[in-house]
Amino acid sequence: MINKIIFRQYDIRGIVNKQLTKENSKLIGYYLGLTIKEKYPQITPYIIVGYDIRTHSQMLFEALISGINLSNCKVLDIGLVATGVNYFASFQEYEINNKTIKPTASIMITGSHNAKKYNGFKITINNEPFFGDELIDLYEKISKDSEIKIADNFDVIKIDAKSLYIDYMLNQFSHLKDFPIPFIIDCGNGVANTVLCEVLDKLNLNYKGLHLVPDGEFPNHHPDPTNEKNLEDLKVLLKDEYNLGFAYDGDADRIAVLTQKYNIKGDMLALLFSKTMKNPVIIGEVSYSQNIFDEMNQTTKTIMDKTGYSNLRLKLKELNADLAAEVSGHIFFNDRYYGFDDAIYATFRVLELIQKGIDLDKELDKLPKVYTSSNIEISVSESKKFLIIEKIEKKLKEVQRGFPIIKDILQIDGLRINFEYGWALVRASNTNALIMTKYEATTEATAIGYQKAVENLIQEVRDELNCITN
Repeated sequence: MINKIIFRQYDIRGIVNKQLTKENSKLIGYYLGLTIKEKYPQITPYIIVGYDIRTHSQMLFEALISGINLSNCKVLDIGLVATGVNYFASFQEYEINNKTIKPTASIMITGSHNAKKYNGFKITINNEPFFGDELIDLYEKISKDSEIKIADNFDVIKIDAKSLYIDYMLNQFSHLKDFPIPFIIDCGNGVANTVLCEVLDKLNLNYKGLHLVPDGEFPNHHPDPTNEKNLEDLKVLLKDEYNLGFAYDGDADRIAVLTQKYNIKGDMLALLFSKTMKNPVIIGEVSYSQNIFDEMNQTTKTIMDKTGYSNLRLKLKELNADLAAEVSGHIFFNDRYYGFDDAIYATFRVLELIQKGIDLDKELDKLPKVYTSSNIEISVSESKKFLIIEKIEKKLKEVQRGFPIIKDILQIDGLRINFEYGWALVRASNTNALIMTKYEATTEATAIGYQKAVENLIQEVRDELNCITN
């Protein structure tokens, strides 16, 4: 029986050989293939499939394509790639058996920034994310008939997507050739360097590389650049002539940009990128610093949306906006690109900013000083996490003794509670059994006060729910 827990909000992901197995990966491939054929009954679907460097990615690839082949869809094998290359490949056309073929869907086999025991599938159909209720519907189809036997069938059509991607990058950023500013890249032994260094070398850029060799054991540090401890090797080198560094997650769709002074989060990057766009429309998410929104709103139309890379990618397309960005480092360019998150592409857009005369540190120095916490995770029951948010919302409508004065509450994604001197964000994680909180205020002491008040309220609700269920 397939485990529903692997069907998350944005993708399929689980612990390999425990939650995500060879057998259920075959079923996923088969029923996903049937789902795609239902959407496009008049054609033979061609599905781009690539994978990251994790030790079990090849096994999952063989299982997945066996299921896809049984569904009578065709597999376009692009091999070991970054997620951005996978997405890029799905926008291209290919000559196959004297016919021009446009891919119908893409699947990236990756555990992204998760621990090395995890892996999974990121899926797009017709270049739109396949997520949320669509993934639950897929689970329902599989669970109704999971006894089907699927034989190994590794038939594929091999596609050289990496060369197409590299040529595209060289063309798009030819103006960066010989740009002398020195910088550092930390690939974290993920898949960024399946293409990145070749582009950097052909542009003759002045870089120093760390942990370049893809290795699914991730021997140097975990490939999650949102965790400060994974940036320590990079920070050590940010001195003297080096005032710029880049780090990537395991599948290179998430970026960290560092200077000697700043860890430039995704909301800061959105602000910096807006500086060189004409009348841009930029989509942010609920955990952005209010300073960033305030600064961008002087010259830019901004839209606050839900956290989550699938949400932002769809909203970007829906509104035909120029850029969307998550604080965590997923950056989506619709301006001069295809609208998906690609950390490698974002690297060159940062270098381009500097070439155009944007001083990253000086621009960020202009922002009013505030204290912003990191994301704070509170473990809760998976079945109760959304109920906890509902209960908190109801309590906030009542007068809470000793609670900070509330100006208003935004309910775009959980609760963004605006106070006199800052805000608090309380939302249920879409992927884990967690309540996520974040705090910002004019001073650290004020933010800590907001944190204590909100955490007391969360604990009060948890205690009440435990009394009801016990």
